[in-house]
Amino acid sequence: MKVQTLTDRSPTDLLPLPTAQFHILMALATGDKHGYAIMQEVELFTNGTVTMGPGTLYGAVKQMLVSGLIEESDERPDPELDDQRRRYYRMTNLGGRVLDAEVGRLEHLVLTARSRRPTSTGKQGA
Repeated sequence: MKVQTLTDRSPTDLLPLPTAQFHILMALATGDKHGYAIMQEVELFTNGTVTMGPGTLYGAVKQMLVSGLIEESDERPDPELDDQRRRYYRMTNLGGRVLDAEVGRLEHLVLTARSRRPTSTGKQGA
């Protein structure tokens, strides 16, 4: 019997992603970030409609570290620009595959929702 490792997991095993985890993966898609930078990035790409607090962020980060979606990064910026207490996170290969799968799942849901909404003429479809 083969033991399944985190990297062997199918991305669909982790879907649907909780919203906070989806937002964190989106923030990390552009590179390694510390917690506060993740919160700022989420607020930026949601046009201020989502403000992620530290409890939500670090609760999700803890789960994502265990599930292998993210990992702590050893790479740090210039010491003059950095606070040694900060932890930096990066998306893993599994995290990237899960993000892609979740985006596909959400795209399908949006298309389905649009096809079921009546148009202005009262007919189904777009």
